[in-house]
Amino acid sequence: MFSKNITFINFKNKKIKNIKAKTNNLKKYEWLKNYPLLKSFTKSFKYSYSKKDINKYKFYKDFRLIGMGGSILGTEAIYQFLRHKIKKNFYFHNNLIPQIKNLKKMPNIVVSKSGETLETISNFNIILKNKNNKNIIITENTNNYLRRLSNKIKSDIFEHKNYIGGRYSVLSEVGMLPAELMGLNEKNFKKFNYLIKNKRFLENLIINVENIIHYVKKNKKNSIILNYDESSENFFKWYQQLTAESLGKKSKGITPIISSMPKDNHSLLQLYLDGPKNCFFTFFNVTSKTSNKQSNKFILDDKKYLKNKSLSEILEAQEKSTQNIFRKKNIPFRSFNIKKKDENTLGELFCFCVLETILLGHALKVNPLDQPSVELIKTETKRLLSKL
Repeated sequence: MFSKNITFINFKNKKIKNIKAKTNNLKKYEWLKNYPLLKSFTKSFKYSYSKKDINKYKFYKDFRLIGMGGSILGTEAIYQFLRHKIKKNFYFHNNLIPQIKNLKKMPNIVVSKSGETLETISNFNIILKNKNNKNIIITENTNNYLRRLSNKIKSDIFEHKNYIGGRYSVLSEVGMLPAELMGLNEKNFKKFNYLIKNKRFLENLIINVENIIHYVKKNKKNSIILNYDESSENFFKWYQQLTAESLGKKSKGITPIISSMPKDNHSLLQLYLDGPKNCFFTFFNVTSKTSNKQSNKFILDDKKYLKNKSLSEILEAQEKSTQNIFRKKNIPFRSFNIKKKDENTLGELFCFCVLETILLGHALKVNPLDQPSVELIKTETKRLLSKL
């Protein structure tokens, strides 16, 4: 659908009217004017760091990234999905745990749009006990906590654009500075200008969104991701936040659930097949060119169908068999098959998911860019800590 690297099979439950006119409208739509965050999805986007800044850190082999939610999930997705291309080691602090054990010397990359994220500040404060670390801070250009701290500890500091929300920031400084330190080509992630002119891409985007809205109206509000590729798990954690936080408002929303396959055949598949009909599904797999083969020597006759089969062939057969049963039971699904894992492919996936989310927000009549209720928890936590 998107390119030679991705095969996409769309939902087939709802016929879409006026697809040609809708495609032309999307082509003409002033995306960058109405959604400035999408500037970071173009090759012309201007970063607040320079190649000289990157080169200062290129000789380091290990990096520590500290952040929460959209400040870190996209970078984790990049690192895991493209690990086969990356020679550096990145360690991620994406939660608050009672004891941080990895305090060895390496540059810290600290990301918080607001510069006030409680968990990020707390983790960084513990790690700062090792005074010999180099530090990079990415935050808004306001008088926030991290910017003031940066002045005190004399760290490098780069601007997090105020018009880009955390969960949409993966192709800005937030994700691309670490990506460049990983040795990846940031330009290859930027697929917006190509995709927005691609008729097949836009048609599939429209069909995809209109089908999802159709399911939501029929009370199918659980989006189950059947992931057959372990190295894509963090990509779907990024997508999970994008969907849940962008659309979960005004008693509306879609609940994204990640299922690890085929492991969950033995725990959740029974529910998916015969439980409540309140779900739609996404199959996701990566074609593997290298895979362990079965040893025929130890295969008994009643399992001879396994002879000469690789683990990737078995995985593919399990995915196709599940899809066949879904069709028989009229369970709605779409599927992605990834043929090559590189920056271009991941950039296309990021772009598709963000545009999907924006269009779903329009259709559901919610603002996909804010998260008002999350702010309530932050305020309440601050109030309770002030009492201790």
